[in-house]
Amino acid sequence: MSRSRTAILAALALVAGASGTALAVVPASPGIAAVPCTVDYKVQNDWGTGFTANVTVTNNSAAKSSWAVKWTYAGSQKVTNAWNAKVSQSGAAVTAANESYNGTLATGGSVSFGFQGTYSGTNAIPATFTLDGVTCNVDDGGGPTTPPPGPGTGNRVDNPYAGAKVYVNPEWSAKAAAEPGGSRIANQPTGVWLDRIAAINGVGGGMGLRAHLDEALRQKGSGELVVQLVIYNLPGRDCAALASNGELGPTEIDKYKTQYIDPIAAILGDSKYAGLRIVTTIEIDSLPNLVTNTGSRPTATAQCDVMKANGNYVKGVGYALNKLGDVANVYNYIDAGHHGWIGWDDNFGASATVMKEAATAEGATVNDVHGFIANTANYSALKENNFTINDSVAGKSVRESKWVDWNRYVDELSFAQAFRNQLVSVGFNSGIGMLIDTSRNGWGGTARPAGPGATTNVDTYVNGGRYDRRIHIGNWCNQSGAGLGERPQAAPAAGIDAYVWMKPPGESDGSSSAIPNDEGKGFDRMCDPTYTGNARNGNNLSGALPNAPLSGHWFSAQFQQLMQNAYPPLS
Repeated sequence: MSRSRTAILAALALVAGASGTALAVVPASPGIAAVPCTVDYKVQNDWGTGFTANVTVTNNSAAKSSWAVKWTYAGSQKVTNAWNAKVSQSGAAVTAANESYNGTLATGGSVSFGFQGTYSGTNAIPATFTLDGVTCNVDDGGGPTTPPPGPGTGNRVDNPYAGAKVYVNPEWSAKAAAEPGGSRIANQPTGVWLDRIAAINGVGGGMGLRAHLDEALRQKGSGELVVQLVIYNLPGRDCAALASNGELGPTEIDKYKTQYIDPIAAILGDSKYAGLRIVTTIEIDSLPNLVTNTGSRPTATAQCDVMKANGNYVKGVGYALNKLGDVANVYNYIDAGHHGWIGWDDNFGASATVMKEAATAEGATVNDVHGFIANTANYSALKENNFTINDSVAGKSVRESKWVDWNRYVDELSFAQAFRNQLVSVGFNSGIGMLIDTSRNGWGGTARPAGPGATTNVDTYVNGGRYDRRIHIGNWCNQSGAGLGERPQAAPAAGIDAYVWMKPPGESDGSSSAIPNDEGKGFDRMCDPTYTGNARNGNNLSGALPNAPLSGHWFSAQFQQLMQNAYPPLS
């Protein structure tokens, strides 16, 4: 005999009695408030240690092109195989996402899937179900049967930046405006970095997450507004860069979940903020380390080997995607490194695969991922106009130059567009969009080449024409000569949701010398201008500015340089 948990309107009575027969769903009439979605969960066969079940989902909201249903078991139930849905499980939490052939779910439409599971003890029916983060089987409190699409209804827009203003952080804006000439860019939107647990409530009297969201509501007015948050506190954070190490040790994944991600998710889920479009950029400089800085590679570090072995980068990112993705107006973008990190053949596909692994861990699905962000906190040029990857000089390909060094990409735009295609090929949704951080990649000023380099050989050609004036593409800390890049803008190129300033210009990448601190931040020689390098930058000078403060702290000299070398230039 089947058992079932089925959605009905709050005003209607249950039809089934103790016999355990399926409950009936009565359609909503125009005068009755409707539930946003219904889930009918039926145990069809139960033999004491295992069972089969069928789930029917009905969507009463705006039409969907993809969907994910989630529930949590109270007992020991484990899903062993499924059909007509991609089902994953982390502990007691289960996520069922559409297959490629049944992602469309019209208003009033239904879709069914089934699975087999095992259990011991009791096999209780789950108490709560969500569809794309919206709780089903519960009266939504009134309103039309089909709510209009938009933030807070579980119907995310394709590009959150389209038609929207973007939040200006008043704390960063005040620092920028206090600098000579800084008023020219003080009203640009930048990311809010939640780089430790204390940042959620505010550090040193500064604004916490709620304060930023409240200010965002004020800035929003009657239009749409995007708030950009950087989720940045993984256990063993930045295993290959000491300057941005974090507060959590390699094994503190439970603390990451319960004291960091859960409180953030609870705040973002407050209905007060349902009208905001909240963009979360997930864990900068994490997942690609598992590919490029582990094992027998010359760039490997012991810390990255530890994080690959314990799986806590993958688990942490998956958990963040799952919890934050349950909030209907949150748009998750995973960090995708930059072309000078994962643009090589042996890094490119492997990095996309690791990102897919993380996006399907800890209850997350690809439907929790709205897109990816490239070049955050880095300096790679947006577009190199003076040479292409297909050029040859004196019989040698540009790829053979010391600067390109066999990379397949010479700039961030070409990389981001190509990497988007790679991500789709490994199973991410075809509608994903890319963000590119252009806060420090303008490379203007007097050092900006006006045309191609000399064709004496492939190195003079590339070095003479490249906008990116770093000593080596592996240099990343407070780079000398850098400038502000393209101003934040929506939908600037195919596949690109926006150019953003996720890294606030003027905030240091790391200190030039060791500075004692209580923020968990170490001293990385790559931030020391006298350092002669390592395998990750071809044993070149670091190219870092002197006298830099701790990462995230205000660095006036850098800010002034970025304005001076801005491209497009500041007026």
